[in-house]
Amino acid sequence: MSAPPSPPLPGTGRTAVVTGASSGIGAATATRLAAEGFDVVLGARRMDRLTELAAALGARALRLDVTDAASVDAFMAQVPRVDVLVNNAGGAFDARPVAEADLDSWVRTFEVNVLGTVRLTKALLPALIASGAGDVLFVGSTAGLVSYEGGASYTAAKHGVHTLAETLRLELFDQPVRVIEIAPGMVRTDEFALNRTGDREKADAVYRGVRAPLVAEDVADCIAWALTRPHHVNVDLLVVRPRAQAAQHKVHREG
Repeated sequence: MSAPPSPPLPGTGRTAVVTGASSGIGAATATRLAAEGFDVVLGARRMDRLTELAAALGARALRLDVTDAASVDAFMAQVPRVDVLVNNAGGAFDARPVAEADLDSWVRTFEVNVLGTVRLTKALLPALIASGAGDVLFVGSTAGLVSYEGGASYTAAKHGVHTLAETLRLELFDQPVRVIEIAPGMVRTDEFALNRTGDREKADAVYRGVRAPLVAEDVADCIAWALTRPHHVNVDLLVVRPRAQAAQHKVHREG
């Protein structure tokens, strides 16, 4: 007879590191995981926001710049135990066609989304393996699955995150670590579109007429669900979009 399935994993007793936790999906994920009983460690550069959120959640706030090796080392030294790593730090910083590419923006995009993610994952993997039931979760994007015009720096970087998750899962196949990717579509947050366009009017236009784009809490709900499945269940890839978005180029807008 086969062994009975393992029960869902509770958050209690597990330490979860969330990067990019000062706003948006990161802050919502930290809030949700704290509610699930996780000991949450918040990592980001903006310590004023981070400290305020940590105080509200009973969590720990540690400065973290994933693009800086010394910052990652200092962060790691303060987190001796890690059961879950939520690689959320990232962002888009332009919406230019390739013919008008700003290479400085490309470097920034890859440093944050790809190299920073690799840097922190590499640093924390020994602790995740040692936990006996570790999770590495990547907050990817549908931009990492389907290309579209404009902002190729971001789509290329998120394709990199997607293949990073796939490769790591293959490399850890015999280790007690799950590799999970959550790929959201249109998510309305305070900063994402504004950082990408640099213009409030253009940022607002991204969501104009869409009755209910996803919000950060929707993505956090998916993350928490994946992390609390029985540990023999690996959610390889979960694509989540608002109902109004059938595909990257197929969005229902009212009015």
